[in-house]
Amino acid sequence: MNLLVGTIQLSIKSLWLHPLRSLLTVLGIFIGVASVIWLLAISKGIGDEAVRQVESLGADTIMIRTVKPPSEKMSSTGLTPYGLMRDEFDMLVETVPTIKSALPIREMRRQFQFKDRKLDGRLVGCTPEYAEVTHLDLAAGHFITDTENSALDTHCVLAAKVAEKLFPYEDPLGQRIYLPENKNYYLVVGVLKPKGSTAAIGGSMAAQDFSYDVYIPIKTLQNRIGDTVMSIRPGSREGEVIELNQITLRVFDVANVKQTAELVKAALNAHDRMEDIAVVVPLELLEQVRTTQWMFWIFTVMIASISLLVGGIGIMNIMLATVTERTREIGIRRALGAKRFHIITQFLAETSVLSLAGGITGILFGLLCGPTVNLARLIANTFWTDQMKELPQVVQTLQPSIVPESIVGAFAVSIIVGLIFGIYPAIRAAKMSPIEALRHE
Repeated sequence: MNLLVGTIQLSIKSLWLHPLRSLLTVLGIFIGVASVIWLLAISKGIGDEAVRQVESLGADTIMIRTVKPPSEKMSSTGLTPYGLMRDEFDMLVETVPTIKSALPIREMRRQFQFKDRKLDGRLVGCTPEYAEVTHLDLAAGHFITDTENSALDTHCVLAAKVAEKLFPYEDPLGQRIYLPENKNYYLVVGVLKPKGSTAAIGGSMAAQDFSYDVYIPIKTLQNRIGDTVMSIRPGSREGEVIELNQITLRVFDVANVKQTAELVKAALNAHDRMEDIAVVVPLELLEQVRTTQWMFWIFTVMIASISLLVGGIGIMNIMLATVTERTREIGIRRALGAKRFHIITQFLAETSVLSLAGGITGILFGLLCGPTVNLARLIANTFWTDQMKELPQVVQTLQPSIVPESIVGAFAVSIIVGLIFGIYPAIRAAKMSPIEALRHE
C-alpha cells in the first residue's frame, strides 16, 4: 500500500515538472469525456421531445388526413372535390368494430376581426373531443359543447394569441368576432391557455401551430361556410371542395391499432387514384422514432469516442517524449535496484493520473450541459431575437437530458484509453539497458 501511494505521489511530482504539457494532455481526455456526455445529453433531449410529440398524438389513435392531390389531378377551370367525406366518416364509425371514438375536423384559413383589429389565422370546425385529443387547456369559459354543435350555435373558442391580438384591453368572453369573408359573427365562449407548436414528424405529419386558431362547432361551419374554397389568381380561378381535413380515430386496445389501420386503408382504397388522403399511425411513428434515437445514440458515441482516441494518442505521445527526457533517471533507478515492474508501474501511474484528471474534469463539465445550453439560449434570445424565432420549435425549447450511463461509460473508457496508450511507453522505458541509460546525456 505504501509503495502504491509513493508511486502515485512521485507520478504527480513528475507531471508537475511540466504543468503546461500535462494540462494539454489532460485537455484531450477532458474534451473526449465531456463531448460524450454533451452529445448524448443533447441527442436524448431531442429524442425525448420527438417521442413526447408522437406520444401526445396517442398510441391508441389513427389519423386520416386530407392531402392536396398532384396538380395534374386538379381541375384548372372548375371545382375539384377531394379528400375525406362525411359519409366515409359515418361508414368507418359504423363498420369498424375496434373504434372507440371518432373525431371529424375541418380547417381553413380565415381573417378574424374585432372593431378595427384584424388577424389572419386558422378556423377549425370540431367537436368537444378535439380539446382532449389535442391537449388544449382552458384559461376561461368553456370549449365547444355537444349542445352547441347540435344547435348550430355561432359560438367560438379563441387560442391564446388570438385573444391577445384581438382583445388586448377587453375581456374576450361575451364579445363577438367577425369573419369578413363569410360575413358571420361568432360569440366568444372560451379562451385557451398558450400551447406550443408541434414539430413535423418525418414526412408523415406536418408541423402544427395552434397559436392563431379559432374553434367553432363543425356543424356550424358546414352550415354557415360550407365545403367550397375558391382561389383566384391572375389568369386562373381554382376551386376545391373539402368536407373534412382530418378524422382522428381512437381504438379500444393499443394491440388492435395496426390491424384497425389496415381496415381503414382498405375501406378508403377509393382514394388511391386521387392520392388525396394519408393514414398516420402514431404507434408506428413512435417505434420509428425510438429506433432512430438508438441509431443516433450509437452514431453519437462513435463520434465522441474519436475524441477519446485522440486524447489517448496525446497521452502516448507525451509519455514517449517523457521516456526520452528521463532516460538518465530511469538508468539511475535501475542501477539502484528498481526492477522493470517498478518502471512500468511508475509510467502507468502517470498515465492513470492524467486520465483520471481528464475524466473527472470532463464529467464535471458534462454535468453543466443543461445550464450551459439554457444560458446560451437566453443570450441568443436577448441579442438575436428574430433569428431565434425562425429556428425550429425543438431547438427553441430543447432541454438536454443527461444519460447516467454516459458518465460511467465515458469515465471508464477514459481510464482504459489512458492505460492502453500508456503501456507501450512504459514497456519501452522498462526495457532500457541501465548502462546505456546512464550514458545518456
